[in-house]
Amino acid sequence: MTGFSFCVFGLGALLLSTFFFNLLNCVIRDDKKRHELTQKSIRYSFKLFLLLTKITGVLDYQISNVEKLSEDDGCLVVANHPNLLDYVLITSVMPKCTCIVKNTLLNNFFMKGVIKAAGYIPNNDPEQLLKDCHHCLVKGDMILVFPEGTRTVEGEPFKLQRGAANIAIRSRADIRIVSIFCSEVFLTKNKKWYHVPLRKPVFNIEVGRKLSINSFIHEDGASLAIDVRKLTGYLTGLLDPNAEK
Repeated sequence: MTGFSFCVFGLGALLLSTFFFNLLNCVIRDDKKRHELTQKSIRYSFKLFLLLTKITGVLDYQISNVEKLSEDDGCLVVANHPNLLDYVLITSVMPKCTCIVKNTLLNNFFMKGVIKAAGYIPNNDPEQLLKDCHHCLVKGDMILVFPEGTRTVEGEPFKLQRGAANIAIRSRADIRIVSIFCSEVFLTKNKKWYHVPLRKPVFNIEVGRKLSINSFIHEDGASLAIDVRKLTGYLTGLLDPNAEK
């Protein structure tokens, strides 16, 4: 059933990317309305996919404190990234979700339509990326970021890049912490989708507390770089699944 579920997911993504999202780009000229409708479509398509995986017994999942995400506005959502499905799981419960994507995906026929329709932010230039994120957060949107930059690699030290902290500090945006745990080794960095574990994977996602960014910004003229480094260190302690809490 794992193969069947991923075939359904791939087929659905292909149809939406090829037809539906490109149609939205042509029909809806108002950026805000188009972004909202696209993000809502993505959210519900992910909900359907996850329901399918649950019904067919491919996996199970629990997401706690989901209501906290509805309280947020102009907030950065940061999470650890152990699994390929992390983005799907979190996006399925976020009322608004903007993502940062690789700039090269804009050259991908199947991806450029959804990126434009959803208002996702390409990481083409660091300064432009910070400006785009700031603009997005000021409007009250929420940006989902996995500060590791890629999925967690088993056996290697847990390490965050400084991009998420940079965005939060420079935009003065609060941060919502999300912790992800999967009971089995499944869809990790070094595993293919067909490497199915003997036991059903169970995901536990906890929407955690919100950090006030003002607690990490020094108004005494200290370097922004120092604030970013300290915030990155703090986030590492919160998101590292092996750290003592």
